[in-house]
Amino acid sequence: MKLIPYGKHHIDKEDIDAVVELLVSGWLTQGPKIEAFENQVADFVGAKYSVAVSSGTAALHIATLAANVGPGNALVTSPITFVASANAGIYAGGEVLFADIDHETVNMSAKSLQSITESSKNIKAIVPVHFAGLPCDMNAIKKIADRAGACIIEDAAHALGATYPDGGQVGNCQNSLMTVFSFHPVKAIAAGEGGMITTNDEDVYRRLLRLRSHGINKLDDPFEIPEQGMTDGVNDPWYYEMQELGFNYRITDIQCALAISQFKKLDLFIARRRELVRQYDESFSTFENCRPAQTQGRDESAHHLYVLRIDFQGKGINRAQVIQKLRDKGIASQVHYIAVPAHPYYQSLGFSPEHYPAAKAYYEEALTIPLYYDLTDKEQDYIIKTFRELIG
Repeated sequence: MKLIPYGKHHIDKEDIDAVVELLVSGWLTQGPKIEAFENQVADFVGAKYSVAVSSGTAALHIATLAANVGPGNALVTSPITFVASANAGIYAGGEVLFADIDHETVNMSAKSLQSITESSKNIKAIVPVHFAGLPCDMNAIKKIADRAGACIIEDAAHALGATYPDGGQVGNCQNSLMTVFSFHPVKAIAAGEGGMITTNDEDVYRRLLRLRSHGINKLDDPFEIPEQGMTDGVNDPWYYEMQELGFNYRITDIQCALAISQFKKLDLFIARRRELVRQYDESFSTFENCRPAQTQGRDESAHHLYVLRIDFQGKGINRAQVIQKLRDKGIASQVHYIAVPAHPYYQSLGFSPEHYPAAKAYYEEALTIPLYYDLTDKEQDYIIKTFRELIG
């Protein structure tokens, strides 16, 4: 039986032609397509600067470093996210703290964040996660961050194409220092792998460029030892300086050629996802044992995921059984996410899912079902019909 995946990228002839054209152009990496893609994203979201990197995780890592997170201070994020959101703080040598989620949005709870900032005075950065593409309450989070003296890095890996309540694009950094995107194949647009950081701060932008490429000076960064790179008072054309410890987080022109082509279809992708979500919402509103995990901001969300909250105990069936029965019917499902504090590594640091009751309750009920551009109406009807038979 053909399996309907929970998520899938869409590739058409235009995408294929864009990559083929790039392959015969002579550029494979560090070429003009990278800057073209950066400008495309910056213009779309309304940010001054954009830096493309090899993955969303790489973007989170160097954004955290550019925010000066390090030993002696902390990064706060959500417990319901992929582990990279939290790992970035540890990569930088800092401490990680978690603010519990809001029951209705699955996003960071402003109330929980406020409590953490009042009890911990060493918070350097706050990383709200726009879960499933639904923007967090950035106005509330910004007020808390300002009082705590912390900067904000928006984790918008799910949220390219989403808008804030005021109509601004997620990524414009009006309430944050930086915003991070991902171009993994199941995200809004695919680049194979890839990430992007947007910012309006020139100093941060320049540092991100250095960190992306081994810590080597970029643009017109002044030399720290100019006499070492000069002959007869003239700069040596081969000379460059590694001015801090950086990384090889460069993205390729191949990836950017695909991403540029994909980006042209972003509005189409988002519109189809919203159409599918409306149908899901309408259908599941009649169910007794499950409901959509998010119901707010449906016209603002990028709808990266469609998550149900199912009362497995009330139905008398466990999640593993439901997932297997769905798979037997040709429907793939997934769980987004295992709460980060539940992972063995984080438990070894003293964390426990019991400390985050809203996140724990969400995880016990969550199930992600298929949502992607190429999901047909017939397939969606079949998914809903199957759930009606299994869950009621």
